Amino acid sequence: MSKNVLIIGGGIIGLSSAYYLQKQGHKVTVIDQSDLTSGASHVNAGIITPSHIIALAAPGVINKGIKWMFSSTSPLSIKPTLNPDFLRWAWLFKKASTKQKVEKSIPIIKNINVFSQELYEDIRNSSDFNFYYQKKGLMMFYQSDKMGEEEWIVGKKAIQEGLLVEHLSASEAQQLQPKAKLNIKGAVYYHSDSHTTPSDFMKEFTSYLLKNGVNIITNEKVISVNISGKKASSIQTKKQQIHFDELVMASGSWTPILAKQLGLRVPVVAGKGYRINVKKDTGITIPAILTEAKVAVTPMDGFTRFAGNMELAGINHKINTKRVRAIAQSSERYYSDLKIDEEFINDADYGLRPCSPDGLPYIGKLSSFNNVTIATGHAMMGWSLGPATGKLVSELISEKKTSIDVSPFEVERYK
Repeated sequence: MSKNVLIIGGGIIGLSSAYYLQKQGHKVTVIDQSDLTSGASHVNAGIITPSHIIALAAPGVINKGIKWMFSSTSPLSIKPTLNPDFLRWAWLFKKASTKQKVEKSIPIIKNINVFSQELYEDIRNSSDFNFYYQKKGLMMFYQSDKMGEEEWIVGKKAIQEGLLVEHLSASEAQQLQPKAKLNIKGAVYYHSDSHTTPSDFMKEFTSYLLKNGVNIITNEKVISVNISGKKASSIQTKKQQIHFDELVMASGSWTPILAKQLGLRVPVVAGKGYRINVKKDTGITIPAILTEAKVAVTPMDGFTRFAGNMELAGINHKINTKRVRAIAQSSERYYSDLKIDEEFINDADYGLRPCSPDGLPYIGKLSSFNNVTIATGHAMMGWSLGPATGKLVSELISEKKTSIDVSPFEVERYK
């Protein structure tokens, strides 16, 4: 049965949900407070990551976070606050940061990433799209033996999960991209990963949705969600009231604000990340993670992107230039011939990634409102998991059996 679906959020999660919902015959409206040209869905590293099998809430992360807290150039920064929502999130994060919980989440994260990659390829192979898509894998570059050992432990876990992974010497890694002079001790090479150019994909995706009857409202902020009995009935903006049969909250880091109006606390904090686009030939042809620096490097269509940082400081729109420069400087240490010019550093941008405490997204319907679906909390895997999340959202709303088990992504697991 066709339904009138309203999606709050025009990032990769919201647009992917719209894509699959319209394919199921639903009438879809997307509303976003931006013009759909900025945010985490546009500034991310563009990597589709079956390799990323370890959740953000891993053992040792808290200790590193405390150690890095007072550094203006560290890869992870946490702004001290007594905000009760953040303190609750931090407590839940600590509870999730156990070896047992991380091990349990490995196949869950791997399976949804592989599923999402298959969907990206289906979209790319359809006659409707022609976006930049490369499958060259991902190299985890390391400069210390200790980091190399840690990365290979993860690599061997990925092999057990069925992924193709190699441990390369520095010279073997260098041979695969001879034009980029590497300053590394070695690399763990995941052959499974692929990459895109996010903004180009988002433009093409938006254009497709508009051509296929999806109504997209931009530059309009949702102020409130109106309730009627056990249903959310409409949303209110400064300009209008919009009624719907089904509501999808794909509003990223802003989801907790809206969810509170429905009496639900969704533990999500905004993790700011930065990107630098280097618009000159770098010789880099294979995506990489610079493991000690926690920087992602992606050769995109016409430029190379350097992305990184996890700044937990709430929803704010300030660009910390020291952190941007730290990304540039650490990247130059791994690529000996690389020089990131001031013009590219000054053009840096940021996005706010919605982070759940346990590293798993929230995907599912609310028990208290039978027409509200939440889709958020993807942290650094939002780009990778966009199509999978959208497909699952459409299956839940269409009352179909989901393609994969959604119980690990239970929205009210912290109720």
